[in-house]
Amino acid sequence: MDTMRDRFIAITSQLLAEEPRLAVVLADISADGFAPARRAHPDRVINVGIREQLLIGAGAGMALTGMRPIVHTFASFLVERPFEQVKLDFGHQGVGGILVSAGGSYDWPAGGFTHMAPGDVALLDTLEGWTVHVPGHPDEAEALLREAVDGDDRVYVRLSLQANRQARPVGRSAGSTGFSVVREGRGGTVVAVGPMLDNVLAATERLDVNVLYATTVRPFDGAGLRRAAGAGPGADVVIVEPYLAGTSTAAANEALMELPHRVLGLGVGRAELRRYGQMEEHLAAHGLDARGLRERITGFLPA
Repeated sequence: MDTMRDRFIAITSQLLAEEPRLAVVLADISADGFAPARRAHPDRVINVGIREQLLIGAGAGMALTGMRPIVHTFASFLVERPFEQVKLDFGHQGVGGILVSAGGSYDWPAGGFTHMAPGDVALLDTLEGWTVHVPGHPDEAEALLREAVDGDDRVYVRLSLQANRQARPVGRSAGSTGFSVVREGRGGTVVAVGPMLDNVLAATERLDVNVLYATTVRPFDGAGLRRAAGAGPGADVVIVEPYLAGTSTAAANEALMELPHRVLGLGVGRAELRRYGQMEEHLAAHGLDARGLRERITGFLPA
């Protein structure tokens, strides 16, 4: 299976030939992959070098002219480093664009903490009007990217090397813009975000719980969560996210405010792991592997 990033490069290169207003702005990352597209469309594939503030500013400037920019680099350099430009150049100026990240929370541990961005979605949560997609498979990344290209709004697509074994229908074309029900049960609800689904399914095997799958996390599907969790007198909800733990607990609490409820947010911890190791070791260290999730889920949900 190709990676989400591989699929992004291939599909975007194809879309550049089909969509005359589409442009790609890079900051060296993935420049080799886009080399053929840059030769074919030198005025619409721009590499600004390692200048992340300029990366965002150039993309927003293109949007002001009516173009649909795709702005791409590692998540830490796309959201965290140029955050002021994301806030002002896109948000304050009221223009749309597509931010596509790579690297996830710890996809390349050898790169160190500079190349990790577990707080990217939480940071974007402080801004108005961003749609956030977290695909769990390259096919899902392609569907959500194509949907984003057709729009004019502000979209963040978070790509990762971690992926589920099978793709699921996502996006408007599949009629699945909210959380989808993967498994039904009566003992609580577990929301698996993007590439967390396989581990959540393994962790909840033989447990009498609902499992919901989310690839679009902003806007948050509060109605879908209420339908799944609100059948009884109270609700117990666990949200498993591949980024900062607790990022979506406020949204879940708001969705369930008229119902007695408890919410547990699982994800990447705040403490920096300084022995970088491999991605699987980070998953285990943050309790996001199947074993760690099962311990925490069963410890929270009623027996």
